[in-house]
Amino acid sequence: MSSLHVLILGGGTARRLGGVSKPDVTYQGRRLLDHALASLPDAVTGRRVVVAPETVAVPGDVLRTLEDPPFGGPVAGIAAGLAALAPKDDDLVAILTCDAPRAGEAVPTLLAALTDADCAIGRDANGREQYLLGVYRVAALTARIEQWGRDDLAGAPVWKFISALRAIVVDMPAELTHDIDTPDDLTAH
Repeated sequence: MSSLHVLILGGGTARRLGGVSKPDVTYQGRRLLDHALASLPDAVTGRRVVVAPETVAVPGDVLRTLEDPPFGGPVAGIAAGLAALAPKDDDLVAILTCDAPRAGEAVPTLLAALTDADCAIGRDANGREQYLLGVYRVAALTARIEQWGRDDLAGAPVWKFISALRAIVVDMPAELTHDIDTPDDLTAH
């Protein structure tokens, strides 16, 4: 039986927030990372990993890793997260970011839409595909990592990495795709 794991990316530089640790930013009284973890549905039956520096506190039942090199971008983070999860090929993984406080609520809808595709990704109210709001087949991601080679993952654009996968795109309500990138975003919702 396959499991659904969760990989939460939180290792970025947060330049537009003044270079702070984005997982530790307080939003509506809690850290962004805590919002992301709390939003995860019961459908998550596997392990959870946060890709973030050691300075970011994670609950005891959550794994932590960091991409190599640090700040290598989301594709390197996905590879590091998958390595830490050590999932089976027939498993699934939800890929989310720590700066989208309610993203986990989208996972059941994405999971239901997956059918026979490699991934189901969310699309925001502006029509932009959100590659870091998706449910992916582990085998498809692993194959892409092997095709690219681990040395070429740092700095790679996530859209280009995902573009070869058979994707189902699912329209999502704005509250599930709202992310915190600027100080104004902290008060927008």
